[in-house]
Amino acid sequence: QVQLVESGGGLVQPGGSLRLSCAASGSIVSVNVMGWYRQAPGKQREVVATITSDGSTHYAGSVKGRFTISGDDAKTTVYLQMNSLKPEDTAIYYCYYLNAFTRRTYWGQGTQVTVSS
Repeated sequence: QVQLVESGGGLVQPGGSLRLSCAASGSIVSVNVMGWYRQAPGKQREVVATITSDGSTHYAGSVKGRFTISGDDAKTTVYLQMNSLKPEDTAIYYCYYLNAFTRRTYWGQGTQVTVSS
């Protein structure tokens, strides 16, 4: 089992910034993928950004150039720096962990990000 604890959500004005953090614990493996998905009211959950244990990153087109995903050397914590936030970024953001060996996925409890004036 892997436990994910997220932090850093909140209310921010358009154009502002937030930084999300997600700490993984438990059965961590050396080869994994971590990242962030989000779900807005009435919409499906969608990928925001992911990072592999070798440092490869992937971004949704809607956030490319505004969001940056990074991880620590231990591959147990992932960060999402969100700049130039827009109202359409409002959603619950979920941390995601994939065990590359078993292909099992784990999800955090979610953290609310609200972009509003």
